[in-house]
Amino acid sequence: MASLYKKVISGKPYWYLREMGWAGGKPTMISERYPGTAAEMEALLDVREAAAMPERTRQLAFGDVAATWEMMTGLGVAAIVDEACGARRPGAGASAGTCLALAALNRLVAPCSRLGFADWWRTTAGDRFTKIPASVLDHRRFWDAVHAVSLEQLERAPEKIAARMVEVSGADVCSVARDMTNFATFIATANGKAPIAQRGKARQKRAGLRLAGLGLVVTRDGGIPLTWHAYPGDRPDVTQSADMISQLKTRYQAVCAAAGARAETADVTVVFDAGQNSGANFAHLESAGLHWIGSVPASDCPDLTALPASKPNLVDKERFGGLTACDTRRVVYGAGRRPILTHSPELRESQARGFDGTTLAEAAGKLDELAAALARGKTRRAKARSRRRSRTSPARPVPSGSPAGNWPETSPGTCAWPGGPTPAPARSRRTRSSARTC
Repeated sequence: MASLYKKVISGKPYWYLREMGWAGGKPTMISERYPGTAAEMEALLDVREAAAMPERTRQLAFGDVAATWEMMTGLGVAAIVDEACGARRPGAGASAGTCLALAALNRLVAPCSRLGFADWWRTTAGDRFTKIPASVLDHRRFWDAVHAVSLEQLERAPEKIAARMVEVSGADVCSVARDMTNFATFIATANGKAPIAQRGKARQKRAGLRLAGLGLVVTRDGGIPLTWHAYPGDRPDVTQSADMISQLKTRYQAVCAAAGARAETADVTVVFDAGQNSGANFAHLESAGLHWIGSVPASDCPDLTALPASKPNLVDKERFGGLTACDTRRVVYGAGRRPILTHSPELRESQARGFDGTTLAEAAGKLDELAAALARGKTRRAKARSRRRSRTSPARPVPSGSPAGNWPETSPGTCAWPGGPTPAPARSRRTRSSARTC
């Protein structure tokens, strides 16, 4: 074992490197070397550190990319898509299944356009463990590989992927949740190659963008997706529910068959919200042989909401806290149903906090802005419009007591502002824009 040993000679410290060992049962010095003074050893260390430092470094994303790729490899996503799509296109750098798997990886880790996909791939360590260089993922080569796959071929792969996910995770597929939403896209208005992107009521409040709708059915145990349905964003959710139900039945049978279980559709319960309620959808659910649990807005059941607080019973204090429920019978969408009126104190408190802290604050702010505008009597926009009109129109006298120009005469009380009628403005060219604004 080597160690540094300090000697003081003529009042100056000197350092020696000694190596000790055992000889005859006693500790004995085996060797001793003089590396130099402290300053000389410091200079040697500086030279060594400088030699060990690299000339340049490069930081690459690794953890999230590697974890996602490992998950996809374990599920065999690329292999399943390739099996459904057939042989690789000649000259393609990667198969269609590999390109689609990498596209899904990008959407999960760092979404970007296909044009910037290869540049993003260079900032990761993915090419080291996937053996796929960035040159293969050029947007032109990517679309060449994907366009070789037909929509009918792609529809064969989801069933196997869903069955594989359930098989690997061991999730319970007896209870599933179904919901639909839409997403804003940045597809240009004149782009006719994406008919699924249409303008509609945007959930993200992006009214100026084209929307793509997506319906998703996931297991309530772990959120494993079983089936999905894409539809144009201008279609209401309720019109797509029947297609989702049919897909769910087929997908559920395929998942059960892959797992080696009996495909009894009555064993699955579908849970959905009130946005998909309709008599036709309920009838379609019953004809498909699926159990279901829906939601009815409280405003549709005033007789149930008027029940006294003592009517509902506590469900389960340990599992659901203060949740209460009341089991009733009534006609819903033309058929006898079993509504269950529930009340959750925790949910009520959270909704009240959100209403008081956000909704009321936003409404109060808008009312304050409106009150300030009304107090001024004329908005800035009216003033700017009046100035532009006065610059572009020739000045001409306005007879006293007659309408201003071609505008109809404004009588007292015409503009019903909050707080009572507004007196008629004085007859002048400046008030013509104000009368129009009203």
